[in-house]
Amino acid sequence: MALTASIDESSSRSARLPKAERREQLMAVARSVFAEQGYHTTSMEIIAETAGVSKPLLYQHFPSKLDLYLALLDAGIDELLDKSDVSLRDITDNKLRVIATVQTYFEFVDDPQDAYRLVFESDLTNEPEVRARLERLEREVIKRIAAVIKQDTGLSETQATLLGAGLHGMAQVAATNWLRDPSLPRSDAAELVSLLSWRGISGFPLSHPPTSPPSAQ
Repeated sequence: MALTASIDESSSRSARLPKAERREQLMAVARSVFAEQGYHTTSMEIIAETAGVSKPLLYQHFPSKLDLYLALLDAGIDELLDKSDVSLRDITDNKLRVIATVQTYFEFVDDPQDAYRLVFESDLTNEPEVRARLERLEREVIKRIAAVIKQDTGLSETQATLLGAGLHGMAQVAATNWLRDPSLPRSDAAELVSLLSWRGISGFPLSHPPTSPPSAQ
């Protein structure tokens, strides 16, 4: 009887939020719970209880725990891709572009929503749907970085892709390691890694130098 009353009360509260807003609220709660407890020790019951809703209402939005996790993973991936796009597309100065790209990773891991834990530190990488999404993210980020490197240097697509993978890997690992010991201010840490990246990439000649014809490479 008490359980029925509790569910009815939760359902009544839930009706006050539009569907899209309720979905966002449930995702925010689930993201926090997954980040703190991990996927395997988290249950839909815990998420519903933390969100203050009934399990049936939670299942109306997400048919399973995996569906909920994948929705959160997709949101985190889209966020990182959108932010990296801004750095690569909207900034034309090459050095500033490298700095902004590295800063994107540091900002992503430092976001209080902890989306990075699902993207960079997922404990569900053996799940095919999760692994496929993470591999797609890696390919897409490297592809976008490589396209800019190829455009701005005399390197081949294969060479640019290798450098793009290096920049992506270095920025990701450096950012997650910094978060474990953030004694260095985030801006200083990002600048340090950016300078290392820039000094490497700037060693390659521009394919379109301002005072000479394009390279024949």
